[in-house]
Amino acid sequence: VIPTRPSPHDLRAVGATVDLCERANKPLMFVVNAGTPKARITSEAAIALSQHGTVARITLHNRTEFAASMIDGRTVMEVNPGGRSAAEVEQLWAYISDRLEKNFRRTVLGAMGNWSGASFGRRVAGR
Repeated sequence: VIPTRPSPHDLRAVGATVDLCERANKPLMFVVNAGTPKARITSEAAIALSQHGTVARITLHNRTEFAASMIDGRTVMEVNPGGRSAAEVEQLWAYISDRLEKNFRRTVLGAMGNWSGASFGRRVAGR
């Protein structure tokens, strides 16, 4: 997961990280981080990044909640679990974990012969 700010400097710098992932033969996914809601540069950054790999559908927007939560070493999930920032983090994790599970099922379980009921990274109460 490569968090990338929607700025010219960050977009230019991401090339080296993409090269590292490609040389290591590892998949990558970009997350637009600290985007400004409804700003054209945020959507343009996602388009530019998509030319080099998958871009998460969820953007983490630039909100003071992120910086304020770090003052005492907490996360937005702890400071304001019902807030927009926490919702974005939850949505991002749901997206990433879903992609991980699909990849796990395709690669590992596919090689072992499909195990129904097996899952990756999700805990369900009562199981």
